[in-house]
Amino acid sequence: MRRNLTLLLFFSVLLLTSCNRKQSNSTTTSSRGASIGESLVSNESGASLDPSFAAAKANYDNYCGGCHGAQMDAFVDRKWKYGSTKEDLIKGIKYGYDNDGMPAYDTTFSDQEVEDLANFILVGIKNLDRYSFSKKPGANHIFEASDLKYKLEAVATGVGIPWGITFLPGGDLLITDRGGKLYRQTPGGAQKKITGVPAVSAKGQGGLLDIELHPQYQQNGWLYLSYSKPHDTQTGMATTAIMRAKLEGDRLTDQEVIFEAMPYSKRRHHYGSRLEFDQDGFLYFSVGDRGNRSKNPQNLDNHCGKIHRIKDDGSIPTDNPFVDVDGAMPSIYSYGHRNPQGVAINPATGDIWEHEHGPRGGDEINIINKGKNYGWPVISYGINYNGTTFTEKTALEGMEQPVLYWVPSIGACGMTFVKGDRYPGWEGAALVGSLRFQYLNLCKVKGNKVVQEELLLPNIGRLRSVEMGPDNFIYVGVEDPGTVYRIVPVLD
Repeated sequence: MRRNLTLLLFFSVLLLTSCNRKQSNSTTTSSRGASIGESLVSNESGASLDPSFAAAKANYDNYCGGCHGAQMDAFVDRKWKYGSTKEDLIKGIKYGYDNDGMPAYDTTFSDQEVEDLANFILVGIKNLDRYSFSKKPGANHIFEASDLKYKLEAVATGVGIPWGITFLPGGDLLITDRGGKLYRQTPGGAQKKITGVPAVSAKGQGGLLDIELHPQYQQNGWLYLSYSKPHDTQTGMATTAIMRAKLEGDRLTDQEVIFEAMPYSKRRHHYGSRLEFDQDGFLYFSVGDRGNRSKNPQNLDNHCGKIHRIKDDGSIPTDNPFVDVDGAMPSIYSYGHRNPQGVAINPATGDIWEHEHGPRGGDEINIINKGKNYGWPVISYGINYNGTTFTEKTALEGMEQPVLYWVPSIGACGMTFVKGDRYPGWEGAALVGSLRFQYLNLCKVKGNKVVQEELLLPNIGRLRSVEMGPDNFIYVGVEDPGTVYRIVPVLD
């Protein structure tokens, strides 16, 4: 019987649900050196790059990848019905499980081929332990990173899901709660709810999302909110929208909806959406593919699965890349995105950095360039949540490669760059929150490359937002319970 049938049947007996692993403590420092090409730094286990696994990788690529994805590390991110030790894997390949429709194939592969394949898979399984943290840190816990020690100070509590954070000139914080509330938090600890916020569709992944001040806020008073806007007349339909408004005391006034993503959808996920002004005063923001990957990301006739660029009043810059393309949405700046929940300007270069959720495997960081196609879903380093594949391609001519991708997916959310000198050794690094593994990812940057990663705040909770304050402290928003923390260096 053909060898490809052997492996397909072997892998078919594995339980295809994603793994909800208990997370455990460690101060985790991780330097990833697996680079592919000039710009891609992979977070995979490295087994695919190890020459000793060349034969096993070839077997996996030729006979397994078509059904289970090119990235073995994404494939192993699951619960294993019959165990995941080396002995379990060898037993499954050689002797099968008749009750699950898997016959024995001990005569198809040599013992050495079976063992090599099992060892190859084990490297990917062990890579998941990198994200296994122990109990949650206590209130006075001192964290230790490779460059410095640090602690957390709670700045705001009781804010549900703190999706967005920004800072008013007087030192107050504005914090969005995805449930639809906007809070104003004073340095002295007082918290007030702001009225006049837009009505939101707080279902699924929707709600009140990001918040950003205009670069000339002190002169014009404009602030910007992204949110999932319910349709005016069609029940159950919603879309990503942007409102600008002014803050008078504890209420919003002069509200204007300056952007609505088209089309509206009944689906309740992949809204995006992060807001970021560049140095020229243009507003960049993300809109997710709304769960319609076959239609939205690769077509310019809709707003979904795109990064957009508009003026501060919602009008379109004349030099946007698709303003003269018939049928294209003129706000589009780049396309081929899945669900970007991080957009930030690199202060060292002025480049727009973005990260987006992959499916099962394939979360990625990109540098956004005008008019470029970032490939989703034609190319991807991930697979479907049920373990099947939707593409065998990870690269194609005319489609951009990520700066970094994560396998397994970390659930990337929120992004900023470290500014100032409060955090020795972190200067200029990118910071990315992890929803899935509940930590803060430090990405040290050299030029346009991520050259090293470190896992900060292990097991802190689902890390939804991260921002640099005007005081040059790092602030993070964490779910369950909704808390905004300040990261404070601890000097010896």
